This record gives sequence, structure tokens and C-alpha cells, in this order.
Amino acid sequence: MLRRIRTFLSEVKVELKKVTWPSRQDTIASTGVVLVVTTIISFYLGFIDILLSKFIQYVLG
Repeated sequence: MLRRIRTFLSEVKVELKKVTWPSRQDTIASTGVVLVVTTIISFYLGFIDILLSKFIQYVLG
């Protein structure tokens, strides 16, 4: 059992060496894009929510 765990961990180490990690600049740029897109979508959904609420109040009121 211990031998299988050791083998697994050594294979994990080999695979992690193959990973290409993004640079700091790439990570910051990607984070910025995610924040901007998330903000735009949240404003859009908030606007749609307000419109639909007004519509429901108009129909039911």
C-alpha cells in the first residue's frame, strides 16, 4: 500500500513538471478580464431584473 502511494506521488511530481504555469502578467490580465466581464454581466442582469419587476408590477397593479 505504501509503495503504491509513493509511486502515485512520484508520478504526480513528474506530471506537475510538465505544466506550463502562466506568468504573473498573464494572471493579472486574466483576472482583470474576469472582473470586467463579471461587472458588466451583473449590471445587465440587474437592469433586466428591474425592468421585469416594473413590468410585473404594471401587469398586477
